[in-house]
Amino acid sequence: MTRWLACATAAPVVRRAVASALVVGPLLVAINHGDAILAGDVSAGRRFKIALTLLVPYAVSTVSSVQAVISGIAAHEAAQSVAAD
Repeated sequence: MTRWLACATAAPVVRRAVASALVVGPLLVAINHGDAILAGDVSAGRRFKIALTLLVPYAVSTVSSVQAVISGIAAHEAAQSVAAD
């Protein structure tokens, strides 16, 4: 878990996740909540759902980046182990 959190908070992972969230998040908000926003329905519940919608691409990007980094580390360690034998 410590390795996962270290990877998730590493600057390159955070930058990639923020970039993804800034591009994909507003598109998802427009698709999922655009009609309600245009109709003036910006209640507290709607704002909460919009905030969650904006967090989804950040979370997906973070999880996939961390999995790729950890898989890459594991593959590198396995290759080193084989080469040492």
